Amino acid sequence: MQSKSSTLSVPFQNAILPGATLGVVGGGQLGRMFAIAARQMGYRVWVLTNETEGPASSCADKTIVADYSDEGSVEKFLSGVSAVTFETEKLPIDLFHEISKSVPVRPGIPFLYLSQNRIREKTGLKEAGLPVGPCMPVSGIDELRRAVTELGRPCILKTAEGGYDGKGQIAIKDETDLVAVWKELGTDQTILEAFVDFQCEVSVVAARSLDGRVVTYGPIHNTHKNHILDVSYCPADLPANVMEQTLWITKRVAEVFDVVGVFCIEFFVKADGTVLINEIAPRPHNSGHLTIEGHSTSQFQQQVRCLCGLSVGSATQHRPVAMANLLGDVWQGGIPKWDVALESPEVQLHLYGKEEARPARKMGHLTACAETVQQALQSVVDARGQL
Repeated sequence: MQSKSSTLSVPFQNAILPGATLGVVGGGQLGRMFAIAARQMGYRVWVLTNETEGPASSCADKTIVADYSDEGSVEKFLSGVSAVTFETEKLPIDLFHEISKSVPVRPGIPFLYLSQNRIREKTGLKEAGLPVGPCMPVSGIDELRRAVTELGRPCILKTAEGGYDGKGQIAIKDETDLVAVWKELGTDQTILEAFVDFQCEVSVVAARSLDGRVVTYGPIHNTHKNHILDVSYCPADLPANVMEQTLWITKRVAEVFDVVGVFCIEFFVKADGTVLINEIAPRPHNSGHLTIEGHSTSQFQQQVRCLCGLSVGSATQHRPVAMANLLGDVWQGGIPKWDVALESPEVQLHLYGKEEARPARKMGHLTACAETVQQALQSVVDARGQL
């Protein structure tokens, strides 16, 4: 697949300047942080969402709550915005085809469409010559049996669409009953992935502007707990050649798929230094929240810049930085002890404004910068422990 160049001829005099109104589809915390960054830069923000009282609404100038298929609500949304982005890939692609008739959608619809289906994603990456682990599409129990025989156990069966934070996937081990697994997932659109014996997981967040310039953050080292991101820190402790691989691959994805905007790639790093793409996200990423304190320009400011046709900002990292997620579990004993956690002057608190704290629900995060990664990591982990 050849790299596209359609964005390279777009002049910056078409930039959308502060004072304009930007639209974001989706009402979650990523939309909230986009709205905060946009308003800091002098833009107004409208949110289109199908959920009431979402985190983005409290930081937006206007929120339209409606089903995404409601033509009247979509027209109302489009009447007030100059460009549109999104805060989740789990959205109807037809909606963006309709929006794109009126205003720019960034990142583009093809990249969003690619990321919405794991089979499309893995196939597209393979065709582009990018490294992914062994995998096979599976649409029936007989295909599953053949695929398991070919890829071997252990392996992981995942739904092609939907699923996040460990949902929509089942590990297949030596003793696993394949018929039971197939019935449990309840769909005939799945992908079987070979188990990757990785040393660590890292992510790279990138931003690409209309003129084709790409800046990257990371690699960021990520640790998960119960399939949910637990802590991240940057820079990751990786050999130089491994870091260079992740950055080259990320820039290659930006060019091949003609991305204009912010996106993230999650990587598996094997013990021999081999790097494999786990998945892509066509939007800011949970691991990139540490860029708010750690870097010259946060991933959300970059999202605003790219959406508006402005030049990307500097991705220079000031100091080592770490982030710890705050899940609803922290609230189970009552109101968290924020005053105790914030006794450490390095620790910064971000809460997403969600009303109900449920176990495993992302409610906020802590970040800290320090002289070393270890110090920053210790600060956020200790602070979270005080809650």
